Amino acid sequence: MKNTKFFNKVERKWVVIDAKDKVLGRLATRIAKILQGKHKSTYTPNFLCGDKVVVINANRIKITGNKMKDKIYTRYTGYPGGLKEITLEKLINKNITKVLYLSVKNMLPRNLLRKSMLRSLKIYPDDKYPYVGENIQKIEV
Repeated sequence: MKNTKFFNKVERKWVVIDAKDKVLGRLATRIAKILQGKHKSTYTPNFLCGDKVVVINANRIKITGNKMKDKIYTRYTGYPGGLKEITLEKLINKNITKVLYLSVKNMLPRNLLRKSMLRSLKIYPDDKYPYVGENIQKIEV
């Protein structure tokens, strides 16, 4: 007799995280755990049970060490010689929200649920966000 329990109907809440003066890596790990649902007792690795996350004040994230010049993001265009590299400093000047998005993306598991978890992540550079009427819970990270 099997005693496996499946939690298919999990309520997904909205969580607002203020990124002001938070270290990038520590913030990204906390966001990844919330998106996966590991903070809940009904966590199931093969089911989307995490909460929806709204990050505000992303332009005030702290970067420690020499990462501004040493960390390099690479991507490939698909053409011969199409390797593109950009440093963290240039990426922050170009798009600060992409830095946090890429760090959270790389901390999520590489499976089919990753894309739907990332759809539940909204990042805003300022403290304004459009989700006012929703049932939102603010947490301190």
